[in-house]
Amino acid sequence: MRVSGVGPLSALTLRLGEETPRPLTVLFGADGVGKTTMLSAIAGTRPGYSLPLLPRSRVRIEQTADEDEPAPPCFAVSEWALGDDDPDRPHPLRVASPNAQLGENDAEAALRRREQALFDRRAQEGGGHVLLSFSGARWFSRTSVMLSSPDRTILRYDVRAAPSFDDATRADLARETKQVLSYAALASAVEVQGGTLGAATALDVALRDVCAMLGRPFGVEWCGVHLPSLEPIFAIDSRVVGFDDLPRGARHLVAIGVLTARSLAGAYATSDRPIREREGVVLVDDLETQQDGAILRELPPLLKASLPRVQWIVATAASNVALGCEHDEVVAMRRDDDRVVLHEGAFALLH
Repeated sequence: MRVSGVGPLSALTLRLGEETPRPLTVLFGADGVGKTTMLSAIAGTRPGYSLPLLPRSRVRIEQTADEDEPAPPCFAVSEWALGDDDPDRPHPLRVASPNAQLGENDAEAALRRREQALFDRRAQEGGGHVLLSFSGARWFSRTSVMLSSPDRTILRYDVRAAPSFDDATRADLARETKQVLSYAALASAVEVQGGTLGAATALDVALRDVCAMLGRPFGVEWCGVHLPSLEPIFAIDSRVVGFDDLPRGARHLVAIGVLTARSLAGAYATSDRPIREREGVVLVDDLETQQDGAILRELPPLLKASLPRVQWIVATAASNVALGCEHDEVVAMRRDDDRVVLHEGAFALLH
């Protein structure tokens, strides 16, 4: 991932793996260093969707800045290993924001655009290439569950869905999470009673496994659906509670896991792979939001265990989240005068 002149980032290259994509990358740094900007740039330069990026605001340090110096070009470019979506591809798919300056000649630029257009068309026709983004402003309204047109809501994955890092009005995850859980429980029960084990049963099994793993630090387990209200219900020790009454940290983790599993099911509806073994990329801003400090170190391994073939790219300002990772999974973002620099490996955890 390479960015130039975007938000607070002047020129950065972020490595997300060597020969293969890294299962987990944690962007670690204080507020204002560009963690959210980096996640937005990734989401905005992905197969099926690319958009213009906001230019970096110029900052003068005392009187040393040259007012006539041109601003750096504003663009981002990502290289995607498409994995199961295109296993025979000999090189990554390069996706750039409009007007990117990549030093290509006309033929190379035309080939890049053709490759992206071809994959975009294939993805729209047959689904695939899951990328989800979770804003740091995510929240949960106390709203009733509403089930309608599952094929257009719960079972549909839109490869062109826009990221929502800066729009808090789109970060309410309560109703969508409830819809998925309630539909899966009801549809699976109908399949079992009819003597079939189909897509709904596979989704139900995946959701139960994901909820069990991500709810473990809180003693939370998903039980099914409360028929009079159609609300999903959970067990905490010997108590049965609704989704709205879960601990705040549990709601965040359950929603992230449930909505990711739903997307993997919808995007690869004809796949023979179990849902938890399907590929995707998930971006989570402010992973530590409303989490108890005692479990922060557990969050990175929990995410990897819940959906092991998902590539998790998360941002955090909490050092305990970074301390729960392997050294090669942490990329620290720090300010150095007027620019942001990246630190990797053991240096990423030093202050």
